[in-house]
Amino acid sequence: VQLQASGGGSVQAGGSLRLSCAASGRTFSRGALAWFRQAPDKEREFVAAMRWGDTNTYLADSVKGRFTASRDNAKNTAYLQMNSLKPEDTALYYCAGAINRPISSNLHERTAYTHWGQGTQVTVSS
Repeated sequence: VQLQASGGGSVQAGGSLRLSCAASGRTFSRGALAWFRQAPDKEREFVAAMRWGDTNTYLADSVKGRFTASRDNAKNTAYLQMNSLKPEDTALYYCAGAINRPISSNLHERTAYTHWGQGTQVTVSS
């Protein structure tokens, strides 16, 4: 099972980026896909998650109104559209997958996910 994240880059504050996370080898059709990020010298933190069979997307308060999570089931791919980027969004962004469907209250927990991608760097300059 592999999760391949892509789409990172360097932008100025206020700009946009779209991250992609392609899953291969196995689908997460009964589980969840999520995005986490880790800035230098900080803990990895939850950004967004989607559970299959759940129309809701779950977003961290710090990104609500700016980031949107979506998925393409046919391509087994998740996306993170990031708008109005701020310097504090600078981090290495990881996608994560859960084979089994986590309960909603656990979606922000790293331990809910069994598979992780390699990360893609997002740098936002002021």
